[in-house]
Amino acid sequence: MQVWPGEAYPLGATYDGAGTNFAVFTEAADRVELCLLHDDGSETAVELRESDAFVRHAYLPGVMPGQRYGFRVHGPYDPGRGLRCNSAKLLLDPYAKAVSGSVRWGEEVYGYHFGDPDERNDLDSAPHTMTSVVINPYFDWGDDRRPRTEYHHTVIYEAHVKGLTMRHPGLPEELRGTYAGLAHPAVVEHLTALGVTALELMPVHQFVNDHRLVDMGLNNYWGYNTIGFFAPHNTYASWGDRGQQVLEFKSAVRALHEAGIEVILDVVYNHTAEGNHLGPTLSFRGLDNPSYYRLTDDPRYYMDTTGTGNSLLMRSPHVLQMIMDSLRYWVTEMHVDGFRFDLAATLARQFHEVDRLSSFFDLVQQDPVVSQVKLIAEPWDVGEGGYQVGNFPPLWTEWNGKYRDTVRDLWRGEPRTLAEFASRLTGSSDLYQDDGRRPLASINFVTCHDGFTLHDLVAYNEKHNEANGEDNRDGESHNRSWNCGVEGHTDDPGVLELRERQMRNFVATLMLSQGVPMISHGDEFARTQQGNNNAYCQDNEVSWVDWPDPGDDGGLPAFTRAMARLRKEHPVFRRRRFFHGRPVEGTHDELSDIAWFTPEGHEMAQRDWDSARASALTVFLNGNAISEPDTRGQRIADDSFLLMFNASPEPLDFVVPVNHGRQWEVVVDTAQAEGVPPGPKVDAGARLTLVGRSLAVLQRPA
Repeated sequence: MQVWPGEAYPLGATYDGAGTNFAVFTEAADRVELCLLHDDGSETAVELRESDAFVRHAYLPGVMPGQRYGFRVHGPYDPGRGLRCNSAKLLLDPYAKAVSGSVRWGEEVYGYHFGDPDERNDLDSAPHTMTSVVINPYFDWGDDRRPRTEYHHTVIYEAHVKGLTMRHPGLPEELRGTYAGLAHPAVVEHLTALGVTALELMPVHQFVNDHRLVDMGLNNYWGYNTIGFFAPHNTYASWGDRGQQVLEFKSAVRALHEAGIEVILDVVYNHTAEGNHLGPTLSFRGLDNPSYYRLTDDPRYYMDTTGTGNSLLMRSPHVLQMIMDSLRYWVTEMHVDGFRFDLAATLARQFHEVDRLSSFFDLVQQDPVVSQVKLIAEPWDVGEGGYQVGNFPPLWTEWNGKYRDTVRDLWRGEPRTLAEFASRLTGSSDLYQDDGRRPLASINFVTCHDGFTLHDLVAYNEKHNEANGEDNRDGESHNRSWNCGVEGHTDDPGVLELRERQMRNFVATLMLSQGVPMISHGDEFARTQQGNNNAYCQDNEVSWVDWPDPGDDGGLPAFTRAMARLRKEHPVFRRRRFFHGRPVEGTHDELSDIAWFTPEGHEMAQRDWDSARASALTVFLNGNAISEPDTRGQRIADDSFLLMFNASPEPLDFVVPVNHGRQWEVVVDTAQAEGVPPGPKVDAGARLTLVGRSLAVLQRPA
């Protein structure tokens, strides 16, 4: 076999049409072998003799796409110094663009013997581990264009590739659970009808099913266990895993873009699937353990701010380079439109404390590619000081956990909620205004993959995670949920009607709030996980979306579509600037841009906000006092609205405020089964009765 010197950049395996360049970083190794793997189980080893700045490299003419490969690293195995090189372990390329196969768990894939964690294990892992694959980077994108939907027009739909498509009756069997299934017209049409502009995919980077879960007959269904930051997860591909997964993913992105839907990836750059000191040796650990991971004062052990066993070393230039290279790759080569960063507070940890100006955020800020896509932080981790909602840099938006908690508290009847609810409804200025951000920095959600579904939020007081095999100890115990009087399944028509109304309340509140709404997949169908609020390991009917029969999508799906349409048609619900609380100059309108009223129609006083029992209010949104201009600098004018919230258990009479419009039309009433009635007209000063735990929206033409 011919072996040419090759180049140290780019890292990974790069096919140029005639051969492949291989490059891998390791400062810990004495010697590195590139192993080309053959279908008969044999391998051809090529030593990477060339080294530049600790990058070993070679070019192999004739090596084509589909070739499986891995690395064997010869070097010190000394856990006491944090070094865990072991040439018996075939290692994945950290820059592999595709991964073939899966881990077959056994002692072979570990660097130590199970009976003695300090004793080196020389069993060959090659027959038991995944392998890297050379890919063909060429793809006909045609006239693909990113939708580049502005945040104030964005509606996010969080979904799992398999969970969304596995039970869709309109999909061919072979496409269920796959990237191709996402792009099927039946799925795309549902998303567009729902008003979705961005599909946020739970992890699609190559991940590993944990040894413990496999032994229990379960899987790491969610996928927050990454091992390959450049490779689309292979089991979501219907075409094959020798590079076909890359083509299938690109095809799905292209189809979604054609429908005007952006693709956002949930990415896990805070840790890897190799776990703690008792975890397997699959890639990074065997290549250069101290360069990739945060080690404790005793280098045998790993610092863990993620709850998964390890944390990547964010002050390492090689880790930062890998993350930035990965982000750029998914934008430039895979055409994705943004990222949601799992446990993003960990990315800010250079040493111990969370530093919002850490090296990672500096790099993102100045990067001409990554800085131009949607960047969404999950603004917490499990380490000390890890709850950082509102503290990310101005370029970023955030999952607003305070929005979720406050909206849940309001509708379950928690006292002293009204004042904070007002802040969350209007874009959380207390969190985002001081650092120059806008209401659109707030990604608003009531439910997501982690926790109860919307149905279960109103059907369970307690988690029911027994199927996870951890004696119901896993998952959040404080869910801010309310079962409406009966735990779980019931045939009581009164309870069922209340639950349906509560779900409409949550959907309507989400769509009426300033900020960016995010829907969790299947919530529009009232999907249930039977009370499981931590279904990370349930790759089955517990987690998969149970689609209704074709044509049977009235009720909550129709209501969700109607609320998304109301939001889309009226810019007063998706303002780009915070409310001023006063008349806006230049609008020739003496009314404030927003006003707050008691149910009796009086403007809210401080004592009304402070009342522990206050659970109802009216909000006036002045469509004639929108301060931001349109794209051509012209004033935006809209209809005005009254939002009436009755979160108390009893019916309340609401007085339509005087001096804010002579006549109004009721366009939303969550007390009605359809939720969007043909609206009755009501005059200023009239009384409107809202049943307990319901909301109404009144509209006044501009």
